[in-house]
Amino acid sequence: MTWAEQIIAFNQSLRIAAKLPKGVEVLNPFTDQVTLELSKQFYLRYYNDSNPRTLILGINPGRFGAGLTGVPFTDPIKLEARCGIANALPKKAELSADFIWMIIDAYGGPEKFFSQYYISSISPLGFTLDGKNLNYYDDKRLEQAITPFAVNTLRQQLAFGLKTDVCYCLGEGKNIQYLSKLNEAHHFFKTLISFPHPRFIMQYRRKKLDEFLVLYIRQLR
Repeated sequence: MTWAEQIIAFNQSLRIAAKLPKGVEVLNPFTDQVTLELSKQFYLRYYNDSNPRTLILGINPGRFGAGLTGVPFTDPIKLEARCGIANALPKKAELSADFIWMIIDAYGGPEKFFSQYYISSISPLGFTLDGKNLNYYDDKRLEQAITPFAVNTLRQQLAFGLKTDVCYCLGEGKNIQYLSKLNEAHHFFKTLISFPHPRFIMQYRRKKLDEFLVLYIRQLR
Protein backbone atom coordinates (compact mmCIF):
# COMPACT_ATOMS: atom_id res chain seq x y z
CA MET A 1 0.00 0.00 0.00
CA THR A 2 1.10 3.56 -0.63
CA TRP A 3 1.50 6.12 2.11
CA ALA A 4 -1.65 7.86 0.87
CA GLU A 5 -3.73 4.69 1.13
CA GLN A 6 -2.46 3.95 4.62
CA ILE A 7 -2.89 7.52 5.91
CA ILE A 8 -6.42 7.84 4.53
CA ALA A 9 -7.46 4.52 6.09
CA PHE A 10 -5.78 5.49 9.37
CA ASN A 11 -7.54 8.86 9.53
CA GLN A 12 -10.92 7.28 8.91
CA SER A 13 -10.35 4.73 11.68
CA LEU A 14 -9.45 7.24 14.41
CA ARG A 15 -11.53 6.90 17.56
CA ILE A 16 -10.88 7.56 21.25
CA ALA A 17 -12.64 5.02 23.44
CA ALA A 18 -11.30 6.33 26.77
CA LYS A 19 -13.52 8.21 29.20
CA LEU A 20 -12.47 11.88 29.05
CA PRO A 21 -12.76 14.55 31.77
CA LYS A 22 -16.15 16.23 32.08
CA GLY A 23 -16.76 18.86 29.41
CA VAL A 24 -13.91 17.75 27.13
CA GLU A 25 -15.04 17.03 23.56
CA VAL A 26 -13.08 15.17 20.88
CA LEU A 27 -12.28 17.12 17.73
CA ASN A 28 -12.33 14.57 14.92
CA PRO A 29 -12.11 16.36 11.56
CA PHE A 30 -12.48 13.13 9.60
CA THR A 31 -16.12 12.65 10.57
CA ASP A 32 -16.86 15.63 8.31
CA GLN A 33 -17.18 14.46 4.72
CA VAL A 34 -15.87 17.71 3.23
CA THR A 35 -12.75 17.65 5.41
CA LEU A 36 -12.20 13.96 4.72
CA GLU A 37 -12.32 14.52 0.95
CA LEU A 38 -9.95 17.50 1.12
CA SER A 39 -7.44 15.52 3.18
CA LYS A 40 -7.68 12.64 0.70
CA GLN A 41 -6.78 15.02 -2.14
CA PHE A 42 -3.78 16.26 -0.19
CA TYR A 43 -2.37 12.84 0.65
CA LEU A 44 -2.97 11.46 -2.84
CA ARG A 45 -1.07 14.44 -4.22
CA TYR A 46 2.00 14.30 -1.96
CA TYR A 47 2.09 10.78 -0.50
CA ASN A 48 1.17 8.51 -3.39
CA ASP A 49 4.32 6.39 -3.02
CA SER A 50 6.05 4.01 -0.61
CA ASN A 51 9.24 5.93 0.15
CA PRO A 52 10.43 6.09 3.79
CA ARG A 53 9.88 9.37 5.62
CA THR A 54 10.82 11.04 8.90
CA LEU A 55 8.15 11.93 11.44
CA ILE A 56 7.44 15.42 12.79
CA LEU A 57 5.02 15.38 15.75
CA GLY A 58 2.85 18.25 16.93
CA ILE A 59 0.52 18.31 19.93
CA ASN A 60 -3.00 17.72 18.63
CA PRO A 61 -5.18 19.25 15.87
CA GLY A 62 -6.76 22.65 16.45
CA ARG A 63 -10.04 24.09 15.22
CA PHE A 64 -8.57 26.41 12.57
CA GLY A 65 -5.85 24.24 11.02
CA ALA A 66 -6.05 20.46 10.79
CA GLY A 67 -9.43 20.59 12.50
CA LEU A 68 -10.78 22.19 9.33
CA THR A 69 -8.61 20.75 6.56
CA GLY A 70 -7.63 17.35 7.94
CA VAL A 71 -3.99 18.25 7.15
CA PRO A 72 -1.63 19.08 10.05
CA PHE A 73 -0.44 22.70 10.15
CA THR A 74 -2.33 23.58 6.98
CA ASP A 75 -5.21 26.05 7.10
CA PRO A 76 -7.79 26.50 4.30
CA ILE A 77 -5.76 29.34 2.77
CA LYS A 78 -2.58 27.25 2.46
CA LEU A 79 -4.51 24.22 1.25
CA GLU A 80 -5.86 26.20 -1.69
CA ALA A 81 -3.05 28.65 -2.46
CA ARG A 82 -0.06 26.38 -1.84
CA CYS A 83 -1.41 22.90 -2.53
CA GLY A 84 -3.84 23.80 -5.31
CA ILE A 85 -6.74 22.15 -3.48
CA ALA A 86 -9.78 24.41 -3.85
CA ASN A 87 -12.12 24.54 -0.89
CA ALA A 88 -15.11 26.51 0.40
CA LEU A 89 -13.86 26.60 3.99
CA PRO A 90 -13.52 29.96 5.80
CA LYS A 91 -10.31 31.55 4.53
CA LYS A 92 -8.66 32.41 7.82
CA ALA A 93 -4.92 32.10 8.40
CA GLU A 94 -3.63 30.07 11.35
CA LEU A 95 -0.39 31.13 13.07
CA SER A 96 1.25 27.73 13.34
CA ALA A 97 0.40 26.98 9.72
CA ASP A 98 1.99 30.28 8.68
CA PHE A 99 5.29 29.25 10.29
CA ILE A 100 5.32 25.64 9.08
CA TRP A 101 4.69 26.77 5.52
CA MET A 102 7.64 29.17 5.80
CA ILE A 103 9.70 26.10 6.73
CA ILE A 104 8.27 24.13 3.81
CA ASP A 105 9.20 26.94 1.42
CA ALA A 106 12.68 27.34 2.87
CA TYR A 107 13.22 23.59 2.58
CA GLY A 108 12.46 23.62 -1.12
CA GLY A 109 8.67 23.56 -1.47
CA PRO A 110 5.87 21.10 -0.68
CA GLU A 111 6.87 18.40 -3.17
CA LYS A 112 10.37 18.11 -1.73
CA PHE A 113 9.33 18.54 1.90
CA PHE A 114 6.45 16.07 1.92
CA SER A 115 8.51 13.50 0.01
CA GLN A 116 10.83 13.35 3.03
CA TYR A 117 8.64 14.25 6.01
CA TYR A 118 5.31 13.21 7.45
CA ILE A 119 3.64 15.53 9.96
CA SER A 120 1.30 14.17 12.59
CA SER A 121 0.53 14.80 16.27
CA ILE A 122 1.04 12.92 19.51
CA SER A 123 -2.76 12.84 19.59
CA PRO A 124 -4.00 12.72 15.97
CA LEU A 125 -7.40 13.86 17.25
CA GLY A 126 -7.94 17.20 18.95
CA PHE A 127 -9.90 18.37 21.97
CA THR A 128 -12.10 21.28 22.92
CA LEU A 129 -13.43 22.60 26.21
CA ASP A 130 -16.21 25.17 26.19
CA GLY A 131 -15.73 25.52 22.44
CA LYS A 132 -12.02 26.39 22.69
CA ASN A 133 -8.93 24.39 21.72
CA LEU A 134 -7.52 22.20 24.48
CA ASN A 135 -4.08 20.58 24.36
CA TYR A 136 -3.95 17.00 25.65
CA TYR A 137 -1.44 18.01 28.36
CA ASP A 138 -3.53 20.91 29.68
CA ASP A 139 -5.42 18.46 31.88
CA LYS A 140 -3.50 15.62 33.56
CA ARG A 141 -6.60 13.43 33.52
CA LEU A 142 -6.91 13.92 29.78
CA GLU A 143 -3.21 13.20 29.28
CA GLN A 144 -3.52 9.94 31.18
CA ALA A 145 -6.75 8.99 29.42
CA ILE A 146 -5.34 9.36 25.91
CA THR A 147 -2.02 7.58 26.54
CA PRO A 148 -3.16 4.20 25.14
CA PHE A 149 -4.54 6.03 22.09
CA ALA A 150 -1.25 7.94 21.62
CA VAL A 151 0.81 4.75 21.87
CA ASN A 152 -1.44 2.78 19.54
CA THR A 153 -1.61 5.48 16.87
CA LEU A 154 2.17 5.95 16.94
CA ARG A 155 2.61 2.23 16.36
CA GLN A 156 0.15 2.32 13.47
CA GLN A 157 1.94 5.25 11.83
CA LEU A 158 5.37 3.65 12.24
CA ALA A 159 4.06 0.83 10.08
CA PHE A 160 3.52 3.26 7.18
CA GLY A 161 7.26 3.18 6.55
CA LEU A 162 8.60 5.78 8.99
CA LYS A 163 12.29 6.04 9.71
CA THR A 164 13.05 5.43 13.37
CA ASP A 165 16.51 6.97 13.68
CA VAL A 166 15.05 10.36 14.62
CA CYS A 167 11.70 11.99 15.36
CA TYR A 168 11.20 15.77 15.51
CA CYS A 169 8.89 17.12 18.20
CA LEU A 170 7.19 20.52 17.98
CA GLY A 171 7.28 21.92 21.49
CA GLU A 172 10.20 22.13 23.90
CA GLY A 173 8.11 21.86 27.07
CA LYS A 174 5.30 19.48 27.90
CA ASN A 175 5.05 17.93 24.43
CA ILE A 176 8.66 16.68 24.34
CA GLN A 177 8.46 15.66 28.00
CA TYR A 178 5.43 13.47 27.30
CA LEU A 179 6.90 12.05 24.08
CA SER A 180 10.16 11.27 25.88
CA LYS A 181 8.26 9.22 28.47
CA LEU A 182 6.47 7.30 25.74
CA ASN A 183 9.73 6.70 23.92
CA GLU A 184 11.50 5.49 27.05
CA ALA A 185 8.71 2.97 27.63
CA HIS A 186 8.23 1.78 24.05
CA HIS A 187 11.49 2.56 22.19
CA PHE A 188 9.85 4.05 19.11
CA PHE A 189 12.83 6.20 18.03
CA LYS A 190 16.59 6.27 18.59
CA THR A 191 16.70 10.05 18.96
CA LEU A 192 14.18 12.79 19.72
CA ILE A 193 14.85 16.38 18.65
CA SER A 194 12.56 19.15 19.87
CA PHE A 195 11.86 22.54 18.33
CA PRO A 196 10.20 25.62 19.83
CA HIS A 197 6.53 25.30 18.91
CA PRO A 198 5.45 27.33 15.84
CA ARG A 199 2.67 29.09 17.76
CA PHE A 200 5.07 30.12 20.52
CA ILE A 201 7.44 31.55 17.92
CA MET A 202 4.72 33.44 16.06
CA GLN A 203 3.09 34.81 19.21
CA TYR A 204 6.07 35.60 21.43
CA ARG A 205 9.30 35.53 19.39
CA ARG A 206 8.28 36.93 16.02
CA LYS A 207 11.14 39.47 16.04
CA LYS A 208 13.55 36.51 15.90
CA LEU A 209 11.60 34.67 13.22
CA ASP A 210 14.56 34.38 10.84
CA GLU A 211 16.68 32.79 13.57
CA PHE A 212 14.04 30.14 14.21
CA LEU A 213 13.69 29.41 10.49
CA VAL A 214 17.45 28.83 10.31
CA LEU A 215 17.29 26.61 13.41
CA TYR A 216 14.56 24.42 11.92
CA ILE A 217 16.13 24.12 8.48
CA ARG A 218 19.60 23.35 9.85
CA GLN A 219 18.21 20.46 11.91
CA LEU A 220 15.90 19.10 9.21
CA ARG A 221 18.65 19.07 6.59
